[in-house]
Amino acid sequence: MRYREENDSMGTVKVPADAYYGSQTQRAADNFPISGITFPPVFIQSLALVKKSAARVNSDLGLLDKELATAISQAASEVMDGKYDDQFVLDIFQTGSGTSTNMNMNEVVASRANEILTGEKGGKSPVHPNDHVNLGQSSNDVIPSVIHISALRLVFDELIPSLQDLHKALLQKSKQFMNVKKLGRTHLQDAVPISLGQEFSGFARQVELGMDRVKAVVPRLAELALGGTAVGSGLNTHPEFARRTIALISDFTGLPFVEAENHFEAQAAQDAAVETSGALKTVAVSLVKIANDIRWLASGPRSGIGEINIPSLQPGSSIMPGKVNPVIPEVVIQVAAQVMGNDTTIMIGGHGGNFELNVMLPVIAHNLLQSIALLASAARVFYQKCVVGITANQEVCEAYIEKSLALVTALVPKIGYDKAAALAQRAYDTGKTIREVALDEKVLSEDELTALLMG
Repeated sequence: MRYREENDSMGTVKVPADAYYGSQTQRAADNFPISGITFPPVFIQSLALVKKSAARVNSDLGLLDKELATAISQAASEVMDGKYDDQFVLDIFQTGSGTSTNMNMNEVVASRANEILTGEKGGKSPVHPNDHVNLGQSSNDVIPSVIHISALRLVFDELIPSLQDLHKALLQKSKQFMNVKKLGRTHLQDAVPISLGQEFSGFARQVELGMDRVKAVVPRLAELALGGTAVGSGLNTHPEFARRTIALISDFTGLPFVEAENHFEAQAAQDAAVETSGALKTVAVSLVKIANDIRWLASGPRSGIGEINIPSLQPGSSIMPGKVNPVIPEVVIQVAAQVMGNDTTIMIGGHGGNFELNVMLPVIAHNLLQSIALLASAARVFYQKCVVGITANQEVCEAYIEKSLALVTALVPKIGYDKAAALAQRAYDTGKTIREVALDEKVLSEDELTALLMG
């Protein structure tokens, strides 16, 4: 590989000759190869969107030469298109403000802009990464803004659509199964009859409420720290810069971004990220409930509950022929566990704010964006590969009702609690059903029993 030498305040460093990033990024990459985990594409694209929007606004404000602004905008657009994904090499475990990644972007954009203008990539002239690409900005207001931008984009582009599809699928199953009578269960014990459709209606409502919870954080997540620069005071930025730049970002994404009401809060805290993660955790808990119930209802198929059938995707055992496992529900449960763990990390990151800056921004960004993406994918796979293919075992459902001692509850209004309890005990002692004992003892007529027991 060919190398070139670049100089900065940190000294001389060798940079791959075909690279767009500069010496500061290269040095950071060499010094901190912690995990190999880098920021996801949506974060890089959103960061490039900030640079593109900032260049246009700075040009309109007369702060940046139009030719330079046009080159910066083109370079940033190319980054947004994914052309230079391999140039964003920094680990998420870096300086807590995300300065390394902000400079990585500044250097890539400046290098490509210089190539557009001069035919030579790299360097700091005519476009300088700090003076021009980062004009009116600081990592301290840019990175918190990009966390919000990328998170909200993922929420509306991926998570909400996936949850909507899952909700629709569960609602369809609820309607399809509404006349399938089955036994309810509480404390893992037999309870009174319900319909399978009613059970699925509860699942659908959980998902619906989950979407509401995620949407409820939008007003806080839509506030951007941009314009606060180093500490929230707006030093070295034009008073119109933030409002105009955020308006462009909002127009591009179609999302309701606004300037933070208080820049000191927006940079010193990450409460909106913590709140969003809490909503995501609640969705994860809901999905665990639904996935667990579905795999239990499908358990067996001959020696378990077996009230429903779920699609068979793959052999479930390397030793037992014919065994098929509930793959997708187990996928969902594992995703939920990861999201819950991420929430703990984000919570810890949230109280990593000291005075005017939170210094755990990269790890908050990584975990928040991963949680959104994972939940979106899990919900999508859940409805596509599992929920839509669920069928009811109506005969099994009805057989459980007939055998259940809890059916006696339906007789209480007619014969009273004590007589009903005695009837249940006799059914248990003899191994007969409630119906059989009630008919033997002529408690009620057969028509009355059928009406009461089967609802």
